[in-house]
Amino acid sequence: MAKKKATKRNYRKEYDNFDSKPSEIKKRSNRNKARRKLKKAGVKVAGKDVHHKDGNANNNKKSNLTTKSPSKNRSFARTKKAGKKRTRVRAMSHKGRKK
Repeated sequence: MAKKKATKRNYRKEYDNFDSKPSEIKKRSNRNKARRKLKKAGVKVAGKDVHHKDGNANNNKKSNLTTKSPSKNRSFARTKKAGKKRTRVRAMSHKGRKK
């Protein structure tokens, strides 16, 4: 099977099609604002991601912000509840259970 030749990434096109949308500009602005807020509060943010505990990037209350390593902050799928997707729970044995 022949490998597909990698194409050069067109950053300008990506910006024009996605990043320049008003909604994305607002989200980016709020992320930067959250980072500045933590930095001003004395939290070391270098090399870290700002994590919104409730998953709402527009909620920049101090109680909602914390820092995490990039690998931890980006390691789960984003859902409406900003939590990890539920995995199937294994059935538990009923042995030893009182009736």
